[in-house]
Amino acid sequence: MQTNINIFFLLLFIPLSIDLFSENIEEIVVKGDWRESSILEEDSSIVILNSKILDSQPIKHFENLSYLVPNLNFAASDSRARHFQIRGIGERSGYERTPNSAVGFIIDDIDYSGQGGIATTFDVDQIEVHRGPQGSRIGSNALAGLIYVKTKEPTDEFEGISEITYGDFGTLSTGIAFGGPLKSNNNLTYRFALRKDYSDGFRKNLFLGKSNTSKKDENTFRFKFNWKISDETLVKLLITQIDLNDPADIWTIDGSLNTLSDRPGMDSQKTNGFGIKLSHAFKNSEFQSLTSITDTDVELSYDADWGNANSHFPYTYDYYSETLRTRETFSQEFRLVSDAANFNDGLNAEWVLGISYFDVKEINIKNDDGIYGDPSDPFGPYASQSSSKSNFSSENYSLFGNLDYFISENTKFSIGARLEDYEAKYFDSYGESFNPSDNMSGGKISLSSFLNDHLNIFVSVARGFNQGGFNLNLGLDPDSQNNNLYFDPEFLTNYEFGLNVKTLDSKINISSVIFYSDRSDQQVLISTQVDPTDPNTFSFLTQNAAEGTNIGLELNLDAQLNEYLNIFTRVGLLKTEIKNWKSRPDLEGRAQAHAPEKSYAFGVNWLISDKASLTIDITGKSAFYYSDSHNNKSQSYALTNFSYEYAIDNWTYSLWARNIFDEYYSTRGFYFGNEAPNFEDTLYERHGDPRHVGLSVRYDF
Repeated sequence: MQTNINIFFLLLFIPLSIDLFSENIEEIVVKGDWRESSILEEDSSIVILNSKILDSQPIKHFENLSYLVPNLNFAASDSRARHFQIRGIGERSGYERTPNSAVGFIIDDIDYSGQGGIATTFDVDQIEVHRGPQGSRIGSNALAGLIYVKTKEPTDEFEGISEITYGDFGTLSTGIAFGGPLKSNNNLTYRFALRKDYSDGFRKNLFLGKSNTSKKDENTFRFKFNWKISDETLVKLLITQIDLNDPADIWTIDGSLNTLSDRPGMDSQKTNGFGIKLSHAFKNSEFQSLTSITDTDVELSYDADWGNANSHFPYTYDYYSETLRTRETFSQEFRLVSDAANFNDGLNAEWVLGISYFDVKEINIKNDDGIYGDPSDPFGPYASQSSSKSNFSSENYSLFGNLDYFISENTKFSIGARLEDYEAKYFDSYGESFNPSDNMSGGKISLSSFLNDHLNIFVSVARGFNQGGFNLNLGLDPDSQNNNLYFDPEFLTNYEFGLNVKTLDSKINISSVIFYSDRSDQQVLISTQVDPTDPNTFSFLTQNAAEGTNIGLELNLDAQLNEYLNIFTRVGLLKTEIKNWKSRPDLEGRAQAHAPEKSYAFGVNWLISDKASLTIDITGKSAFYYSDSHNNKSQSYALTNFSYEYAIDNWTYSLWARNIFDEYYSTRGFYFGNEAPNFEDTLYERHGDPRHVGLSVRYDF
């Protein structure tokens, strides 16, 4: 592996020594900020996956693309990634967690934070990953960063696409998207997108004799309607539905891709979303109103013994856990956004001022049942069954603003802040009840300057925050272990120095950031099994450690070597540490979980002819700790993917393969007692997908 890393870093610097003589690379525009801007003008670390990259990917799921973004990790506890980590910060469980998320997840201005993994990339314009705290942007849901998904907008002319993908493991995906003006009226435009994804999954259940117990069966729908009322007023309407029905048979006892579960479990999710954006332009500013509603039903269930009757013979051992979750959100935001600065008109400042309200209501019902029997026990098997219910709600009120003041045409000073107040309510069937409230603040100060037409440098200091929360459905008796039920807000101060370079007639774009993050009251996820003989007492707990530090470097490079050859390179280096954790002194000084020290992506696109092209990308991560509860680590890995495209007229044919060399790797691991009769702690891993090949056909109309 070390040899591969050395080769990678050699390839990294090759573009800098090649004579560049061709056309320019495409301008990269950031769309997830207050206003659209060139990435060269940004004062933070951003990776943008544009429509060209998205369209070339055969598997239309964001977690597949996440490998292309260094210092972005995901915790796949089931058949889909639910939570993400940026620079080692973020949630790592989809089962038991208060519904505020450290990584913001926004699709078309609708906040899906805490519901990650639901984003299909079909008919998406671009995806932006903003690394670092976004406290002034969206507040408590973006301590670590923000993932912004921008889908394609309605156009003034009718056009559309259709796509079908077939691959091994029973993969069959179809999609259609189209839109344009309504009855030749360009003031009324629409776009409709429908996608179905199916796969048997990559695991075989040897006990049940089935190969589809980890399948994907997903349907997504999106409708956009834009009404240009006048030259000054625009209304945008968005309706979405996401229906996912995915069994979650992915945990194994023998460490292979085969499973032995007698009850595979489920990971289903149905989300309805509605959003409306009203914008009205004044002389030097624009008023924006953003309203959104989401309604989500989730089932998370799994075979808690991860085996069957034969697995534990002669002991009787069978447990099953199910969580039913409903979640409703309402968001209302008002913004007043100034026009862009224009020195010719005497405008040397840009500003944003706004208020927002965010309401969350979540109900969790947890059902567990099991039986345990020791053949030497004369009293026979012991059966248990439990059910609990918890209710959580919170209201967040925010006041925010941002000012960009241009000291000169080449130098900009920026300051932004957000004040946030939240009130929460929690009660459960065990009698626990809390009504916490808190005031939090965050913001950002930066100074950036164009030293010449090609080089922009910046320094920034940002403060982010993540509200406190509750460890849901622990099954604790009233007034017992209260210190485990509630955890405090976490604050993070981030320091960055970066540069953006556009060189040689725009044939190379380079952006690089060095960062240092200081975490206070760090929220640390641990796992515990209260009763060593009962896996139903295996739960995730979030606690506050005193301190934590995250330091690293991020580098993005895009280069057009000639009219036929384009390359990109992404590198992330990360060093993390847990400090002053009094309840776990054995882990003090250790790296944080899901924070690989090295992550990278390297890709080449070769235009073979005016009809054919070849794309190859290599992505990899170094080893990382699975959890803040134990010291077990993954193995480092590198994945190689390719696609060959042939286009003729409006048709595009793609032959593709993911994980060409069938790399065996893992993405998550548990360490707890699951084997009768001694229930000794054992490592159980969730392995990544094996080699996957297929064919895609696309028609543009």
